[in-house]
Amino acid sequence: MALLALRLGHLLHAPPAQRRIRSRRRQSVVVSCSAATVSAGAAAVVWFKHDLRIDDHPGLVAACAERRRPVVPLYVFDRRILAGYSDTMLELLLFALKDLKLVLKSQESDLLIGLGNAEDVVLKLVNEVQAGVIYTEEEVEHSVRIVLANVESSLSKGSFAWGEPPDMEVWSAPLYDYKSLRGLSTSRNQFLKDKLSMAAPVASPTFPALSVESYTGSLPTLEELKVFLEESRTTQDNWVNIKSMSARSILKANLNRNNVKSNVTLTVDNGGNVEDITPNAGSTGRKIMDSMFASESSLQVRGGTDLTLDALAAYLKYLEGTGKANWQELHDKVRFAETRDGASFYTLFGAAIQLGVISRRRVYHETIQYERDRNAGFLSPFGYSTPTVTSAVDAICSLEWYRLLALKSQVCIEATYPLNFWRWKGYLIQYTSVGREGPAVLLVHGFGASLQHFRDNIGSIADEGHRVWAITLLGFGRSEKPNVDYSELLWSELLRDFIVDVVREPVHLVGNSIGGYICAIAAGLWPSLANSLILLNSAGSVVPSYSFIPLSKEGRTLWLSGLQARLLLLFLRSRAGGILKEYYPTRTERVDKPLVDEIIRASYDPGAKTVIESIFNFNLSIPLNFLFDSFGGEILVIQGMKDPLTKSESFVSMLREHCSNVHIRELDAGHAPHDEVPDEVNSVLCEWMKMKETELKSALEKSSAI
Repeated sequence: MALLALRLGHLLHAPPAQRRIRSRRRQSVVVSCSAATVSAGAAAVVWFKHDLRIDDHPGLVAACAERRRPVVPLYVFDRRILAGYSDTMLELLLFALKDLKLVLKSQESDLLIGLGNAEDVVLKLVNEVQAGVIYTEEEVEHSVRIVLANVESSLSKGSFAWGEPPDMEVWSAPLYDYKSLRGLSTSRNQFLKDKLSMAAPVASPTFPALSVESYTGSLPTLEELKVFLEESRTTQDNWVNIKSMSARSILKANLNRNNVKSNVTLTVDNGGNVEDITPNAGSTGRKIMDSMFASESSLQVRGGTDLTLDALAAYLKYLEGTGKANWQELHDKVRFAETRDGASFYTLFGAAIQLGVISRRRVYHETIQYERDRNAGFLSPFGYSTPTVTSAVDAICSLEWYRLLALKSQVCIEATYPLNFWRWKGYLIQYTSVGREGPAVLLVHGFGASLQHFRDNIGSIADEGHRVWAITLLGFGRSEKPNVDYSELLWSELLRDFIVDVVREPVHLVGNSIGGYICAIAAGLWPSLANSLILLNSAGSVVPSYSFIPLSKEGRTLWLSGLQARLLLLFLRSRAGGILKEYYPTRTERVDKPLVDEIIRASYDPGAKTVIESIFNFNLSIPLNFLFDSFGGEILVIQGMKDPLTKSESFVSMLREHCSNVHIRELDAGHAPHDEVPDEVNSVLCEWMKMKETELKSALEKSSAI
């Protein structure tokens, strides 16, 4: 890929979309780095990714510290960094970049625009401007960390007229003032007891003038960017469109197609899709001057730092009322977005924080300053004075906590397999991948557990010639626990997107307990995702001759659920070990300290209570046999017959009587047979997958022959 904004010529063959975008940029740019002002190799490149601002930007501050040094800001449209961005997120990205470009121009600088692989773009730019250092933000997402590693590798192998390759300086803007990641406790309880001081945001630097002889490149339109990303996809990305419909919509369509009645109104559009009828999100029906949103129906603040700060001020002053039309529009959006107590903050500002339009510590600083101003400089030890202040502080501290957990996982290897993070809908999701070849397997844990629950399955299955993936669901383990409504359908969409975006091929889906039920939903709604389905003491039930399936209705959680969740958390923390031993009736020694400690540790994480609340709103009403019929593939049920949570004899009997294509293996174990008797389960799993792969290979050969 060629760099759009620089005088680099046609260095690489560009795809059609890139050529169309480049046709609007026929002029070239020459960044002046003359010997009279700077020695060769002394320019600084600031590579923007998820830090689209000049406020509270330590990388920019460091780059501008030497006044005679040219500072070259750069943004690269790299499909690997943008993978998973929705059309809405791409639009918000372009709004943010447009503002950043204008702000830089007002400082006699500019934002150079690249399109393609970052390692190619950065290498060409470094040579063009004779850069001696590159500043870029520290990342936690595995895919983006790979891109950074590729850039460093490309630079180390490059040839530079002035000698040594440029240094790569990685910076961060932590909310807490800590000395070392290794020294940070992973227990939220202990972390709060340490009482770390909060780091203050840094002011915007003064920029040295960027001498540009000609055109620096303009931003692509949304349509151009979508076409570029579409044409950048490989054959493995062909099923990305599978994510276009929600689980709820597909489920409704399946019910409609099978003439199964439900408690929801099924509305079919002209295209045959069944969708919920949702009113415009806080829309007033009138045009708002200086609107903070991309459209009347949008719930996400758009634009640059100044606009976002203004939106934050409006949000914090929600209870005070306003005479400003754009502030009133935001207040209307708050009422619509507050589906749960405190949920509105992330709904409105989550995208801006993810894009780095505003830093976490700037939000925290502005929020606390407002609280002080409101209370004559006083901060009460009993809580904050308004719900919006509480929501903002809780959300920012939660985001920072999970970022720290993710970063610490990259530094301190605590398991026998790598722990990586993937960003889903803005949230950090922990996962691992072991094995370099063979069929793909995805392991999904049960309620309250994490991928570590497959501690003695991951490596063993990989050793038998499989590529094993295991994921920690949203709300559990070290994955983020946001303030959202948790449901089986939400988690099924998470599995869908993980398979499509990360694994990128069909898998053998393996799930325990509620994880098994979620796997069954994913396989039933998107059959192409799964080569086979394997359930380990799955939640859910078999309903003979189902004719009516009630679906859960999305709505506000009752206050009683919050009280119940608090009490349940206290009970679980005090009796975790004893409760787990009941689930391991044949091998109670498997309930060891690491297993218990991680479950208790996670219970103190921000948002843990919200996840527990979901127990009281679960509606496992979709029959397993309906999901099996929708899947249409082969299913293996491994059942621990001594499960204290399930009447296993009755469950197995119902499966045999009412489900086709189901194979059952009964084991002398409890609710988590994969961890209680891992060797037995691993043997059964590998035998099953070997048989299924042989059948798939045979079917493909017959299909090819035809």
